[in-house]
Amino acid sequence: MSPVLLALLPDFALILLGVALRRQLSVAAWQGIDRLNYLVLFPALVFLATLGRTPTAADLLLIGPGVWAIMGLGLTLAWLARPLGPERFLDFAGMWQCSWRFNTALGFVAIQGFPEEYRAILSIAIGLAVPVANILAVAGLSRGNGLSFGQMVRQILLNPFFLASFAGITLSILGLRPPDLVLAPVERLSQAALPVAMIAIGAALRLEALARLDPFTLAINAIRLVILPAVTFAVTGVLGVEEAYRTVLVIFAALPSAAAAHVLASVFGADREAVATLIAQTTFLGCFTLPVWLMVLG
Repeated sequence: MSPVLLALLPDFALILLGVALRRQLSVAAWQGIDRLNYLVLFPALVFLATLGRTPTAADLLLIGPGVWAIMGLGLTLAWLARPLGPERFLDFAGMWQCSWRFNTALGFVAIQGFPEEYRAILSIAIGLAVPVANILAVAGLSRGNGLSFGQMVRQILLNPFFLASFAGITLSILGLRPPDLVLAPVERLSQAALPVAMIAIGAALRLEALARLDPFTLAINAIRLVILPAVTFAVTGVLGVEEAYRTVLVIFAALPSAAAAHVLASVFGADREAVATLIAQTTFLGCFTLPVWLMVLG
């Protein structure tokens, strides 16, 4: 238990710093920071992470289907809770995506206590999951918003995480690496991603959001933080999946919802406050459930 908590203490400190700084900046300023993270800092981190390991056949055949199955299970279980959700489908779609989208920042934080190989596998998992997560989210929101197929495809292909992960994985498969002069500024940007994200997460947390737990949001939180990692842990154990892959899949399954879900919901006109509240709930509760799953993994 101690190594896990010690590994996460610096990041919890940054989250608390964000809570303390919340009122020192305007809402627009924090939104700008989130936007900077979404457009620049995290794409740099994802690009370098996916560039750092050439995917093996096992990576592509095990991690890919694994993360897709996890997201598919989250999507299906949340759909079963549809009668508990908002009446308007667009608002439901905005919250629905929180059942399969994942907080990349906390993923990289959680994996820090494991060998470097694990981080490389997680990077590949994220690279393979991001395109599918965005396709599913945009498809659901498009259905509720009446967007054309062409507009939907454009939203997917221009997503910064998709572009970064696709570029990194493609270069890794081809065995290519950009010159150090090109990578140097990207590395500087990636180093800022996690600290800035932790502070922004703290600024976005609202303790009063926990009081808004209703049957639908409670179901989403249970699916996202408890059911998905529990099923993943059980299935990978029964199948005898190698420890490194099993660890990465369980951590991936246990991650809270991504803040990017709020950005996408805003773009499509879904209920922003409901999505922001759900993200805050999964993030706050995830700060307690994620260490538990890390301890289970040892």
